[in-house]
Amino acid sequence: MLAGMTIPPWLRALALLSALSTAAVGAEPRILIFGEQHDQPDHQRQVAAEVTRAAAAGRLAAVVLEMADAGHDTQGLPRDADEARVRQSLAWTGWPWEVYSGVVMAAVRGGVPVVGGNLPRAAVRPAMADGSLDAKIGAAPREALLQAVRSGHCGLLPASQEPGMLRVQIARDRSMAQTVEARLASAAPDQQVLLLTGAMHASRDRGVPLHLAQPVRVVIFGERADELSADEHRAAASVERPDPCEGLKKQLAAQRAASAP
Repeated sequence: MLAGMTIPPWLRALALLSALSTAAVGAEPRILIFGEQHDQPDHQRQVAAEVTRAAAAGRLAAVVLEMADAGHDTQGLPRDADEARVRQSLAWTGWPWEVYSGVVMAAVRGGVPVVGGNLPRAAVRPAMADGSLDAKIGAAPREALLQAVRSGHCGLLPASQEPGMLRVQIARDRSMAQTVEARLASAAPDQQVLLLTGAMHASRDRGVPLHLAQPVRVVIFGERADELSADEHRAAASVERPDPCEGLKKQLAAQRAASAP
C-alpha cells in the first residue's frame, strides 16, 4: 500500500480472513491416520482417492502401511513399475493384494514411496516375552486393548496367552509410529505422512497415536467407528461380512481333531 492511503474496512476484513486461512492450513497435522477394515472395499477406495489427491498436490511424503513389514519400501521404484515389482519391494505376503493394490499403486504412480510399518514377523515372538512393553501405555489404554484382544479372538483365547498378545499389539503400534516419524523427519515442512492401518490401531485412545510425539489427525471408517476415538468418523459404504467367530471356531475344532489321539 502507498503511504497515507486509507484501507477500506472490507479490504481489512479480507486480509484478516486470508491470514486466518493461511494459519489454519499451516496448523494442519502432518500425520494423517486412516483406520479401516480389510473386508470393506469402500474404505480402501476412499483412501486411494486421498492418496491420489495429496500426491498430485505434492503434499504427500510417504504412505506407511500396516500391511507390509518395517524395513521394506518402494523407494526408488519408477512411477510405471508394475504390480509384481511393487509387491516384491514390499515383500508383500499374508494380506490380500487386491484389497490394497489401489492405495499402493496410487502412491507409486504419484511418485510417493510406500513404506512398510508393521512389526517384522521375526520380532513377534520376542515382543510376546518383552515385559517392558507393559509400561509403554497407561492402564486405561491397556484395558481397552485387552478387551479388543479378547473380542477379536471371540473369547476363545486362553487367559495365559492374553499378556503376550497384548504386547504384540503394543509393539505393532510402536513400530508403525516409529516408521511414520522417521519418514516425517526427512519430509519437506509442508508435507504429510499418511498411515493406513486397522481401525483399532488407528484409535486415539489405544493405538498408534499414543506413541507419536507430533500432532496427528485420525479418520476412522465404518460400522465400528463409534467405538473408537478419532477426529472424524467417516461414512463409507458397507458390505455384508461373514461372522469371523464362526470361522475361528471351525479352525480351532479342526486343530483339536487333528491333534487328538
